[in-house]
Parts: sequence; C-alpha cells; structure tokens
Amino acid sequence: MRFNHRKNRPVLIYHSMQSAKFIYTPFLLIWIMACSPNESKEDRAGEKSIETNELALNTLTDTEKAQDWELLFDGVSTQGWHSYLGDETTWQVAGGILYTEGGNGDIVTDAEFEDFELLVDWKIQDQGNSGVFYHVIEAPEYPRIHHTGPEFQLIDDENYPQELLDTQKTGAISDLKAPDVLASNSPGEWNHTRIVVQEGQVEHWLNGEKVVEAEMGSPEWEELVANSKFAEFDYAKVRKGRIGLQDHGDPVAFRNIKIRVL
Repeated sequence: MRFNHRKNRPVLIYHSMQSAKFIYTPFLLIWIMACSPNESKEDRAGEKSIETNELALNTLTDTEKAQDWELLFDGVSTQGWHSYLGDETTWQVAGGILYTEGGNGDIVTDAEFEDFELLVDWKIQDQGNSGVFYHVIEAPEYPRIHHTGPEFQLIDDENYPQELLDTQKTGAISDLKAPDVLASNSPGEWNHTRIVVQEGQVEHWLNGEKVVEAEMGSPEWEELVANSKFAEFDYAKVRKGRIGLQDHGDPVAFRNIKIRVL
C-alpha cells in the first residue's frame, strides 16, 4: 500500500536512511535473523504456527517437486528478481532471508505468471507497511506496481501511525476488498501467505485462514475498482504478469517464496 502522509513517522527511521544505515544495519541483521532455524521450539512457543518447515528454508520437499513447485528465492541471492522498471536490485540477502531496510525500491520477478499458487513467509517491523503484488505489468507508462497489479496487503494493523480502513488491513486486496478476519501475527513475527489465482478467481490466505475471496472482472469487482483509487489506472486489466514485493520505506523480510503454475 502507498501512503502519502508520513509526517507522524519517527524522523530517524527512513527519511535519511543512507546516513542511518550504519546504525541500523546491525539491528536489522538481528531482526531478520529472529526466529531463525537455530531457535528451539520453546523459543517460538508464543507464536501462532505457520505452514512452513523452519529447518529447511528456501527448499522444496519431494512432494512439492512432484507437484511442480519452483522456488522464486534461492536463499542466497536475488537471482530471478530485479528492480521495478530497473535492473539489478539493491535488496539484500542474509541468513536465507530476502530483505530491504527501506528505500531500495520495489522488486518484481523476471518471469511472468498467469494462473498460480504462491507461498511466501514475511515479517514487518512495528508500524511497518509492505505488500505482495501479482499480475504486474512492467512498462514505463506505469511508474508504480500498484497501477496494474492487485496487492496482498502487509501492514501493522494495530500500530500503523495512520488510521486504516478495513480494506487497508493485512490480507486485504489493498484498497479494494477487506479481509474477512484479521489473522496476522505481531510485528517481528513471521507470517505465512498463500495466494491462489485461477481463471480470474482470487483467494488470499494468511496463517492458514482464508481471508479474502474475489472474482476479477465480475460486476462486484468492477464496482470495487470504480470506487477505488485504482479507477484511473489499468488495474487488473490483464491475467498475466510479474510477482512484486513492495518497499514502502519500511524494513520488511521474506523467505520461502515458492510458486506453482496452475
């Protein structure tokens, strides 16, 4: 989600990230490594369970291989990703985690996908904001990925320094359709997202719960778009495009990004 009003944010955090990077980098490395495979089950006992194998990050099981899943993140590099409308990304990789400190721009997959099932683990910081996009058209006439691609919203529902509409909360089709239930873990904890897109049908899942269901192109969908900020864009006009990860200026981390074509 893109917000224009950020004057309530702590000044130190991101408006001068280049000067603050030396201070923040050690903290961020600790943050992205939290809940790492080396932690015991007792260390994570307070977290909601997520559908992932903590001891085998960024790998495919034999069952997943048989079902034609593929990794979109190899755990050691940004191969397969690039900056939106750019070349190599300045996002970083450490400890099997793909992350940005903020200020590195949005990234998209090199490949395009039509009907698919996507899995991804993610976490944000307190007051954080990010998103996972799909069917993104990468073209100069669309300077932002949200001009064309629907977004699975990732945000701190409780502490974001701006009042949120229900359609802006975690799991929503951002600014379009609100989640049926709020199912995200607290900032700093890992979450598990599943997005299914098939023949126009869209499902958003969060930590094992289906939170949104919609049909792209349906009368309901078209009405939602017409009444949203996307009405002026070519939003969700195609059924094939890139997967995108948003850098909204806040630290966000991803792992276990995998997809299978349906």
